[in-house]
Amino acid sequence: MSRVARFRVVLTSVLVVAAGAGVTTGSAGAVTRAIGAQPGTMLGEGVRAQDGTFGAPAPPASGRIFRAEPPLTATPRATCGAGSKPEPGIQGRVPPGADPSGYRCNVTQLSHEGTAGGFKVERYVDAAGHECAYYDTTLLFPTNAISATLSAKLTGVAVLDLSDPARPVRTATLVTPAMQSPHESLVVNQKRGIVAAVLGNPAFGPGVVDLYDASKDCRHPVLQSSLPVGILGHESGFSIDGNTFYATSISTGHVTAVDVSNPQIPRILWIGNYNSHGLSLNDAGTRAYVAASQGLIILDTSEIQARRTNPQVREIGRLTWSSMTIPQNAMPVTIGGRPYLVEVDEYSRDDSGNITNLGSRVGAARIIDISDEKAPKVVSNLRLQVNQPESRAALKGDAGTALPLQGYAGHYCGVPQEVEPGIVACSFIASGLRVFDIRDPLAPKEIAYFVAPLGNMGGTPLPFEVSNFAMSRPSFVPSRGEIWYSDGNSGFYALRVAKDVWPFAGAGALGLPSASTCASRRNFTIRLRQPRGQRLASARVFVNGRRVKVVRGARSTARIDLRGLPRGTVTVKVIAKTKSGRTITETRRYRTCVGGR
Repeated sequence: MSRVARFRVVLTSVLVVAAGAGVTTGSAGAVTRAIGAQPGTMLGEGVRAQDGTFGAPAPPASGRIFRAEPPLTATPRATCGAGSKPEPGIQGRVPPGADPSGYRCNVTQLSHEGTAGGFKVERYVDAAGHECAYYDTTLLFPTNAISATLSAKLTGVAVLDLSDPARPVRTATLVTPAMQSPHESLVVNQKRGIVAAVLGNPAFGPGVVDLYDASKDCRHPVLQSSLPVGILGHESGFSIDGNTFYATSISTGHVTAVDVSNPQIPRILWIGNYNSHGLSLNDAGTRAYVAASQGLIILDTSEIQARRTNPQVREIGRLTWSSMTIPQNAMPVTIGGRPYLVEVDEYSRDDSGNITNLGSRVGAARIIDISDEKAPKVVSNLRLQVNQPESRAALKGDAGTALPLQGYAGHYCGVPQEVEPGIVACSFIASGLRVFDIRDPLAPKEIAYFVAPLGNMGGTPLPFEVSNFAMSRPSFVPSRGEIWYSDGNSGFYALRVAKDVWPFAGAGALGLPSASTCASRRNFTIRLRQPRGQRLASARVFVNGRRVKVVRGARSTARIDLRGLPRGTVTVKVIAKTKSGRTITETRRYRTCVGGR
């Protein structure tokens, strides 16, 4: 057997074993109680582990609640406009003989950085107005080591200066333990500028939590602590206020709430038994939306948020769906004043329930109505034709379908904002990044996609069959119509969606004046409106990079003085914070003219 063949066999075995560990079920309550009983300097005073027996690992029929669902049909495919390079045939398929340069629909590639990607791309704008991206560079540490060595880039979490999205500059690489192998836990809290991760892997990893401060200069985050306060790692969650980090482990059923109000001295608040993959919270921090082995679980986390001694977490509701594989993440959104979750499953299963590369059951994604928290229900699906049972047999032999942890299935979704998101963008592994219009949550439709140039597994130069390996949750710049994500086989991408596709007309949350006509050569005033469903806490306005005064009132205003600036165009950037801790950034470029013409 050749060296390359041996490497592939070993790597495949590692991935398959890891995947199996990631879906193993068994009683974890005793483990949790034992950990909770152990004294330790990182445990908060009075903390005891809570055994959520209803949420603990259970036989397939236990703890699952089904409700009526809409038909399991593919979402209407995108109509591709000028400049597109549509994929051939079945929606989402990259067939044998596919163009190695990839496919695109209503999307332009602005830039590309790196040779390998992972599971998260996070965006943050610091107090000085610097715009940064963070992305993990490994799907399974240390399988990215060869790629990193040959590209002369460190393994770890890449930090990019995106002041010019067409020219990303790597300014740092975070190489502390959790940042080397964060698995799916990398997250940036927008209110406090904390970059966090817990050391993990596809099963469970040592729960070292790394915390960095990026608030002053996002290009060079400063390490605050790296301590074993996460118990076990795989995924994560973060309260909007930036004071509570949740480390989650789907394999062992551990969820650990960590107080990070002082990121230099984090401490454990609560340990519970829930098979949590991703965990999202509402703005108040009083609800946790858990993508668990049993489906969706809605938890009351009020006592954790209130910092009660020995806090108790109570279950409110749960839901299971017929096509469920491995629930990955459930994000809260509000559309038309009604609360929903955008949930996504990963991978596919065969008729026996085993994770496999082209299993007939593909979880993909869905929108869940949670207006009745005790009885959530699926109201629509986000799927491609390649995810449908009737398509699976025709896909055998396609690039990227040889491994159980790849293939045509969903993995992560992201939204540009929680209130009136307009779109959701999802990584569909071998099908690339897919963008859906969800303004009508009952009838979503695909509007764009990007299938990156095909690459080798993890960016390695070894001759594997090339494919997409889109696994990451994307980030967004709504004011510029940009989506940032990473592909496991080729690295980070900054994309721009066609302006007549997204952003939608009038979608600017802050109400900046139109740039369709020229602005006065002397000065003009902008008036910032309250984003729908939210209230502004603060706003900073920059004109060509120079900060100008903001006057607070019923509507905050800023006087834009153009005197002394060169003729041509002027760039106005607004960085606003809502009272819930959300950061909204909008940028407009205005043409200047004489007088008011």
